[in-house]
Amino acid sequence: MMNQQRKKLLTREIVGQAVIDSVVKLNPKVMMRNPVMFVVEIGTIVVLLLTMFPGYFGTEGRLGFNLTVFFTLLFTLLFANFAEALAEGRGKAQADSLKSSKREVAANKLVDSKIVIVLAAELRKGDRVVVEQGEMIPGDGEVIEGLASVDESAITGESAPVIKEAGGDFCSVTGGTKVVSDRIVVRITSDPGESFIDRMISLVEGAKRQKTPNEIALNTLLTSLTIIFLLVVVTLAPIADYVGVHIEIPVLIALLVCLIPTTIGGLLSAIGIAGMDRVTQFNVLAMSGKAVEAAGDINTMILDKTGTITFGNRMASEFAPVGQADVQELAAWAAISSVKDETPEGRSVLELMKLQGLSYDNALTEGGSFIEFKAETRMSGIDLTDGRHVRKGSVDAVRQWVLAQGGEIPESLMQETNRIASAGGTPLAVAVDSRIFGLIYLKDTVKPGMKERFEQLRSMGIRTVMCTGDNPLTAATIAREAGVDDFIAESKPEDKIAVIRREQAEGKLVAMTGDGTNDAPALAQADVGLAMNSGTNAAKEAANMIDLDSDPSKIIEVVAIGKQLLMTRGALTTFSIANDVAKYFAIIPAMFMVAIPAMSALNVMRLGSPMSAILSALIFNAIIIPLLIPLAMKGVAYKPMSSMKLLSRNLLIYGLGGVLAPFAGIKLIDMLVHLWV
Repeated sequence: MMNQQRKKLLTREIVGQAVIDSVVKLNPKVMMRNPVMFVVEIGTIVVLLLTMFPGYFGTEGRLGFNLTVFFTLLFTLLFANFAEALAEGRGKAQADSLKSSKREVAANKLVDSKIVIVLAAELRKGDRVVVEQGEMIPGDGEVIEGLASVDESAITGESAPVIKEAGGDFCSVTGGTKVVSDRIVVRITSDPGESFIDRMISLVEGAKRQKTPNEIALNTLLTSLTIIFLLVVVTLAPIADYVGVHIEIPVLIALLVCLIPTTIGGLLSAIGIAGMDRVTQFNVLAMSGKAVEAAGDINTMILDKTGTITFGNRMASEFAPVGQADVQELAAWAAISSVKDETPEGRSVLELMKLQGLSYDNALTEGGSFIEFKAETRMSGIDLTDGRHVRKGSVDAVRQWVLAQGGEIPESLMQETNRIASAGGTPLAVAVDSRIFGLIYLKDTVKPGMKERFEQLRSMGIRTVMCTGDNPLTAATIAREAGVDDFIAESKPEDKIAVIRREQAEGKLVAMTGDGTNDAPALAQADVGLAMNSGTNAAKEAANMIDLDSDPSKIIEVVAIGKQLLMTRGALTTFSIANDVAKYFAIIPAMFMVAIPAMSALNVMRLGSPMSAILSALIFNAIIIPLLIPLAMKGVAYKPMSSMKLLSRNLLIYGLGGVLAPFAGIKLIDMLVHLWV
C-alpha cells in the first residue's frame, strides 16, 4: 500500500458504493446480525403496512403521520448501514491497492543446481529460487544465500530499499517486492494463496473479521436493553387503555425505537472496523480485532533494548586489551572470530581494524568451523583447523567458557567491563581457548524522545520492562537514560516468557515486540505480540500484529490506538444511553398529557404538540447517527492520563453532553416540524 493511496481512502467512489451497500444491507438476513437494528427494521415494515393498507388497519386519518414515521425509520436503518458500509469500503480500498501490487511473475527455480523458469503460482513451500537485480521476488521466503537491497514500497509504502541478507533476523522477504541490487537465493516458505499479501488482503477486506469479546459483551447488553424496552412498550398499550389513553401502533413503534440504544447499535460495527483500519493506517497489520482491543488494556510492556529503545546499530568503536595482551593481538583474534560473522556488529569489527590500520592472518580461518551466535550461549566464534577455539560474546558467557577450560580471568577484565558498561556501551569479550585477550567496545545510542514516551506510558498506568543481553551495569545505565521502569539484564528467550507469565499470573495484560526466531515463543505468549516485517517468518507467525515498517517502538502507537478504540466505543455507548433521558421528556409527556394533564409538568421542552414531539424525537434519533459517523471513524481524541481521569472526562463530555444535546436538538427540530404538524 502506498502512502498516497492510503491518504485517499475516503473517495467519492467509496461513498457512492457505501450508499448502494446501505440499501443492500436492508436484507433481513443481514440485519439479523444486529439485533437492535433488526427490531427497528421490523418496526419499519409494520409502519409501512399501516401506511399501505390504512383501511385494513383503521389508520385512514393518520396517513401523513405514518408516512413520516416510516421514512424516518427507514433513514435510521440506512444511516446505520451506511456507517458500516463506509468503514468496510475503506478496508476494501486498501485491499484493492494490495491486489494491484500482485502480479504473475516468472521465478528462477533451483532444481539440482540448475535454474528452471516457472510461474510464481507453481512454487511450493521449500522450493529455492534465485532472484537477481531488477527482478520481483516471486513468493514469501527467507534469504539463504547472498545479500541484496529490496524495494518493499508495495507493502510498506516506503521508497527507501532495505537490506536483506542470509542468516540473522533480517532474512525474511515478501512476495511482490523487488530486488534493486545484487543477487540472493530465497527458500519459499508459503504455498500459493497463503502468502503475506494474501493474508493482508483477507484481513483488511474484513473477510475474517470476527467480533471481539468486548464487542460481543456490549452487543449482549444492547440486546438485553432492547428486549426490556420491547416488553415495556408491549405492556404499555393495555396499561394506557386502562387509564383511558389510546396509543396507536406507529406511536408505540416510535417510542420503542427512541428508547432502545439505536445510536450505538447502528455505529457499533463501524467502530470496530474503523479501529482496525486506524491500526492499518500506521502500517501495522492486526490479525484480529481482539489484538487491537487487548492493546488498549495493556498493563505491562516488554521491550527489547536494541532497535526499540536504542538505534540498534551497535558498532565496534574500541579494542580494550586486558592482562598481558596488546591491541594488535586482541584486534587480530577479534577479526578472526568475526570473519564469517554477517551481523552488523561482526562486520563493524573488521571495519574498525581497517580504520586503525591493524592486520590479522586470514589464512588461519580457512577450513574453520564457524559457530553462530545463539541466545542461549550468548557467544559466536570459530573452531580453527589447528585445534584452537576462538570465541566472542558477552563477558559473563565468555568468562564461564574460559573457566570451564581451566583458564584464568585477568584482574583488569572487570575494570574494563565496568568502564564500558558505565558509559552505556556493550562490552564483548574475546577469548582463545583458556585465555581472554580483551574486550570490544560496542557503542549504541538511545533514541531521542524515548524518555518522554515512557513517561506518557507511565501516566497511562503502563509499566515498561527493558530486556537486553547486556550485563547489569550496561543495562542499568541504558534503563536510567531511557526512563524505563524495570530491566532484565543478560536476558535469554526463556526470561522473556517467564516475565510475561509472571505478569499474566497477576491478572495483567502484556505486550512485547520481537523479530527473531528466538522471540517467537514470547510473542505467542504475550497478549499483544508485535513482530517486525523484516524479521523471521517464525516471529511473524507467532505474533498477532505485524509492523510493516519494522519499527519496534511503534508498539507505543498501537497501545494508544487500542485505548482510542475502547474509548470511542465506551464514549458513544454512554452518549447513546444518555440520549434516551431527553427522549423520555419528549415522548412520554406527549403521549399522556392530554388524558393526564399532570404529565405536562414533565414537558420541560415545551414542545409544540404531541405529534410534533414524537416526530421530533424520532427524527433526532435518526440524524444523530450520520452526525456521529466521523467520530466513529476517526475515534475519540486520546490523551495520556490515568484511567480515573479518563473516565471522569468522558462522563462529563459524552454523559452530560449526551443528556443536554438532545434537548437542544429535539427542541430545534420541533420548532420546524410544528409548522406542519
